[in-house]
Amino acid sequence: MLSDFKKHIETNLDFLKKARILIACSGGLDSIVLTHLLKTLRLDIALAHCNFSLRKDESDADETFVFDLADKYSVPVFIETFDTKKYAKDTKQSTQMAARELRYAWFAELRKTLGYDYVVTAHHADDDLETFLINLSRGSGIRGLTGIPETNEHIVRPLLPFSREEILNYAKANQLYWREDSSNAKTEYLRNKLRHDIIPNFKEAAPKILQNLLKTQRHLTESQLLVEDYMALVYNLAITENFDGYTLHLQKLKELPNTDALLYELLHPFGFTDFIAISDLLEAQSGKQVFSSTHRLTKDRNVLLLTEATSNSTKKEIIIPEETTEILEPIHLIFKEVKKIRAIDVHTIFVDKELLSYPITLRKWKEGDIFQPFGMRGKKKLSKFFKDEKVSLIAKEKMYVLCNGNDIIWVVGLRADDRFKVTSATKQILKITHSD
Repeated sequence: MLSDFKKHIETNLDFLKKARILIACSGGLDSIVLTHLLKTLRLDIALAHCNFSLRKDESDADETFVFDLADKYSVPVFIETFDTKKYAKDTKQSTQMAARELRYAWFAELRKTLGYDYVVTAHHADDDLETFLINLSRGSGIRGLTGIPETNEHIVRPLLPFSREEILNYAKANQLYWREDSSNAKTEYLRNKLRHDIIPNFKEAAPKILQNLLKTQRHLTESQLLVEDYMALVYNLAITENFDGYTLHLQKLKELPNTDALLYELLHPFGFTDFIAISDLLEAQSGKQVFSSTHRLTKDRNVLLLTEATSNSTKKEIIIPEETTEILEPIHLIFKEVKKIRAIDVHTIFVDKELLSYPITLRKWKEGDIFQPFGMRGKKKLSKFFKDEKVSLIAKEKMYVLCNGNDIIWVVGLRADDRFKVTSATKQILKITHSD
């Protein structure tokens, strides 16, 4: 295996030969073999070990084992202890996911702080098969079936071409010692059940499964690249990017074949998984929404609006005294007395200051708000005004009104109220500007 591993490094991962490398070393079989291989090739290595505090004395013994290994090989070692169960509870995720998140965050911090080039992990071909089957069982798209990447920015997995059997045989041939993680024997975890109960029978029925999986994943990767090229064309045709997100033009998407598949590819990167609900949005009424953990998709007439899922908590009223010249939050407004009116646009209004009763206020608009649009005699509900102006649902949510008592002075960035306009009788002109 050593000669094959050396050839693999020279052919595919030659950049590791001159790099400073952190090895993610648990003390288990795979990471011990990886450490021995890289040490034998005389690469510049250090060990990084995570104590997740999940197995009490076992976890501490793993830590001591890795520390002693580093001393034996005369290489640096870095060890971090985590309260994984508390972190999982605080972040409302599984213990396994919490451990993964803690591990990779610490690796990244360690690499940057200490000037290492790469973090290498001991994932191998059997891990890749397990991940393939897990993603297959979860209904993954092509992307989830293309396999564990050999390189992913600063993470490198040199053992991916090698099987667990090859790794075990190498360890035995070189009389290596390693720690057994007792949790790996528990089959309540899907990965462990596959490892112990399913895959051995699979290999017996199809002895070349690992080699054939590699070929399949190469075909899937090529297919995924074709999809990405096609999606770039779809993006330019049917998606508009704006300051607060993206607009998906439904009519253009519906004119293309396989609309549901297109929506999956467009929205998967934003964390959406309920694609039945998203498909239903195509024919839903305006206002219908679907959420991912980070984003929101809203049906608005003939488009879908994709925005970040931000909380709508800024509902408090902002008090603006007469002496105020500028406010920065929640939006940027500038107040200045001027002698005459100059150019007017949607971001600037001029009002008769003597008509104002200070302090004035700024707040989000609300249902039932009424104002008298500039240039009109009658009053109008803001909700009706927004509809007539074709203001999107997302834009409405972000709309602020500047008020004089119960009366609206300005629907900020859209229309001033006629009742506060400057006339020939005005003696004090107040210029109000909304600045991005």
